[in-house]
Amino acid sequence: MTVTPPATTEGSAADAVPVVQVRDLHKSFGDNVVLRGIELDVTPGEVVCVIGPSGSGKSTLLRCVNQLESATSGTITVLGAEITDPDINIDAVRQHVGMVFQQFNLFTHQTVLENCTIAQRKVLKRSKAEATKVALHNLERVGLADRGSAHPTQLSGGQQQRVAIARALSMDPSIMLFDEPTSALDPELVGDVLSVMRDLAQQGMTMIVVTHEMAFAREVADRVVFMDGGVVVESGPPAQVIGDPQEPRTRAFLDRVLNPTHTDEGPAAA
Repeated sequence: MTVTPPATTEGSAADAVPVVQVRDLHKSFGDNVVLRGIELDVTPGEVVCVIGPSGSGKSTLLRCVNQLESATSGTITVLGAEITDPDINIDAVRQHVGMVFQQFNLFTHQTVLENCTIAQRKVLKRSKAEATKVALHNLERVGLADRGSAHPTQLSGGQQQRVAIARALSMDPSIMLFDEPTSALDPELVGDVLSVMRDLAQQGMTMIVVTHEMAFAREVADRVVFMDGGVVVESGPPAQVIGDPQEPRTRAFLDRVLNPTHTDEGPAAA
């Protein structure tokens, strides 16, 4: 099995070979059908934001891309490797795919620096000195270079999420997956995390982001995918999907999200 990180090309995004290919993806949990024939391509350097109501299958799709959930049927190819092949060495693929979850999943008994070096040393077999150098560089990228000796419990939620991003970046991923990374944060802490993600996008990181932050999706995404009921309802540039949605389900969802005071009985009382 060969995992091929994306090469830099001078062609347009339309000419690029996708680093993620999802074909006719179905996923069920018992009788509960969550994904119904998903098709998705992601090209090198592309930022794809996946939006939609709760229960639409967004997070399940993301977890299937990293094989944290196994597809019921269909195929997923990541960096040239078909991860739905039962014989795949999924750990070899995951070395190139970083994932940031809603919860930070940091080791509370370890320092920030230790959290960012342990996988490098155990999986990539880097020396302590090399792993530390890489970790400090990525902690600087997320604005936490001075907190390496702190423990996660000494940090705010936003800082912990930025450490989780630095930890993922320290593995030198070709693709970053974000599963609603700000949903567990207090509103005043969201901005710093989104700022880090903006910087990653500007630096050319390939990203699939499940998010409810419409302003972020509008500003940063190359493409927005709206899901509902386990299917892709609409997909296109942010100006189209968020600014001028064509599908009634997309319009109804955005109306609820962008106009939260609106109800079926009229605007909420002041």
